[in-house]
Amino acid sequence: MAQRRVVVTGIGVISGLGLDAHAFWKALSQGRSGIRPMELVDRTLLRFQNGAEVPDYNPSAYFDEKDIGLLDRFAQFGAIAAREAVKDAGMEFDAALRERTAIVTGSCVGGQTTEDEGFVGLYRNNSNRVNPFTIPRTMGNAAASRISLEFGVVGPAYTVSTACSSANHAIGQAFGMVRNGAVDLAITGGSEAVFSVGFLKAWEAMRVVSPDTCRPFSKDRRGLILGEGGAMLVLEPLEHARARGAKIYGEIAGFGMSSDAHHITQPSAEGAVRAMRWALEDGSLAPERIGYINAHGTATQANDTTETLAIRSVFGAHADRLAVSSTKSMHGHALGAAGAIEAAATLMALRCGTLPPTANYTTIDPTCDLDVIPNEARKAEVEAALSNSFAFGGLNAVLAFARV
Repeated sequence: MAQRRVVVTGIGVISGLGLDAHAFWKALSQGRSGIRPMELVDRTLLRFQNGAEVPDYNPSAYFDEKDIGLLDRFAQFGAIAAREAVKDAGMEFDAALRERTAIVTGSCVGGQTTEDEGFVGLYRNNSNRVNPFTIPRTMGNAAASRISLEFGVVGPAYTVSTACSSANHAIGQAFGMVRNGAVDLAITGGSEAVFSVGFLKAWEAMRVVSPDTCRPFSKDRRGLILGEGGAMLVLEPLEHARARGAKIYGEIAGFGMSSDAHHITQPSAEGAVRAMRWALEDGSLAPERIGYINAHGTATQANDTTETLAIRSVFGAHADRLAVSSTKSMHGHALGAAGAIEAAATLMALRCGTLPPTANYTTIDPTCDLDVIPNEARKAEVEAALSNSFAFGGLNAVLAFARV
């Protein structure tokens, strides 16, 4: 079978910028950050105070009490985003489509909230009992399984866990299955819920979390800010989307992935270069066709400088004409969900002709000498774009998108 062109026809997002994709895009296009003092944990136990928590979230608005008991916060986010994406795509499932649909999700840490609560009960409160649903709540595939259950999807369903590249790897896997005809539809993305004291203390120990806010590519950047949420995309063949008159956000043109084989936490420009080049090659995209990059852009000293070097290596003189921004400056770093949230941002940028900014930017850094769209969104009709995810462990995944 010849390879099919794959498009995105539905997007769902729940994030630190709001409870749905509309709120997400409104905040991005206004350059408005969702970073604020954390409310889900006791901040006095931590050196850093801020995060990008999902605001005004009430699980009872989305699930009955029985399901809340079965689902960790991260799985709830995944299911909520999937519902929105499927509705946005106008997709209706019959028996045949349920068999020909894949669900591929990404998550870095799975049911971290449930796990932390269990450890507190065991080791601090000396309880000899744990929640009987601890295993189904903590398993990394809980979101994929819930989405499958809700829509009756019986095709391939699984979860990818590659640290901060998890969602991009998941989307890339789903893209491949739709493109090669293994399935006719895919629901794919990622979800994460990181705000538990034990997990935050672990990040505190790494000394990469900013004490104030996230300033990617700015000379005074002081580290990342953690975020939570979920984003899901509906993928289908272009000819099928056109035949049913579906709204099309954009095409997934290519996907590239690589391993640094360098260091467990320090990034490598060479690994990032390979992933970007392979995404371009996979999509038969000349570098000059790329007009925007949604950067990994964590606001750590090492990442932003290394990513700048990688972009310049791939694009040469064209790098001076590229617009590059990190939306983590607004929705925080959602770890395994980051790539999905950023894919949604990139697709919306292509469709709307508005490039989201790098918020909180103050000072030019000569080692990050790119056009980072500082602080204010920019109107621009872009033909194609990349969305970068570079993970601890040296695992890189890059998606290439194009307007249709």
